[in-house]
Amino acid sequence: MTELHRNRALLHVRWPREVDPGRCQQVIDLAQDVTPVVQVLPPTALIADVTGSLRYHNRGPGEVARMLRTRVLAHAGVPLLVGVGPSWSVAAMASRAAAAENGGVLVVAPHEVTGWLHPLPVGRLDGIGPAQEHTLTSYGIHTIGLLAHLPEATVQRVVGGRAGRELRERARGVDHRKVVATDLPRSTSAQRRLPTDTLAPELLRSVLLSLAVELGERVRGRRQAARGLTLTVTFAGGNQIQRSRRLPLGASAHTDDLRDLGYDLLASLGLQRARVRGLALRCDDLVDASAVAEQLSFEPERAHRLSAEKAVDQLNKRFGPRTAGPAATYRHAG
Repeated sequence: MTELHRNRALLHVRWPREVDPGRCQQVIDLAQDVTPVVQVLPPTALIADVTGSLRYHNRGPGEVARMLRTRVLAHAGVPLLVGVGPSWSVAAMASRAAAAENGGVLVVAPHEVTGWLHPLPVGRLDGIGPAQEHTLTSYGIHTIGLLAHLPEATVQRVVGGRAGRELRERARGVDHRKVVATDLPRSTSAQRRLPTDTLAPELLRSVLLSLAVELGERVRGRRQAARGLTLTVTFAGGNQIQRSRRLPLGASAHTDDLRDLGYDLLASLGLQRARVRGLALRCDDLVDASAVAEQLSFEPERAHRLSAEKAVDQLNKRFGPRTAGPAATYRHAG
């Protein structure tokens, strides 16, 4: 393996086919919270380059993979299979084999690649087709190790020029494909379904606060800011109503701003005797935070809350989501 591949850390992530599009988007959103270099592989996979994020998270590749899997299970209820490796093909093969691992994560460290790859059947090699597998096995090449040790010219004569070169390289743990980041989304949402239909305004405000906290942390983690919010209320009968509004002071990712506008949207609906089953909050028109002018605050209380917000973000990144946050979100907003 080349030095370039030894220094890479890639996560190949798979989820079940029956997962609905909304939860698929949640998986992608949470992966983009871990690293901005995420390429979606429709319909049920993505690959993420976490090489540049390891120092930020102060964790190794395997720990980052387990952190992502835990977050997705907690927020979206989706069980992931995650393969970790120094190249695209090794990570992809590891994610297929992760089902047999406790915890759904299989890590293949750079120094383990040869020992892990070479005993495997040649048909397990990432990117090989049935016809290529049949051709190779007909020549007695039954394992990836045998393929790796053949001269390149021999493999090219057997299965073709470019295909032969690529398969032999992958058998040696080398894959030159780069992860091309999917553009960060222009919106992101979070939702809560209540255990029972409710009339209680204090419960709805508590749930709405938990949504603002979740979205604020997510958007700040991506270094984005929202220009608007949309609140969706689902009633006991299944009917829905929406309200949208721009943030009054311009684009922001601060929980205070998202919370205040969320409360205003809820109040504008004039809910009195309507039983509510669920709430959803969406950050709209997301922009790069570096292009947003930070509003100066002459309120000491707000300045203190923004300082606390940074500390809470660091705690949650280190110890997991919802480790710290406003006390009011912990009573009802599960």
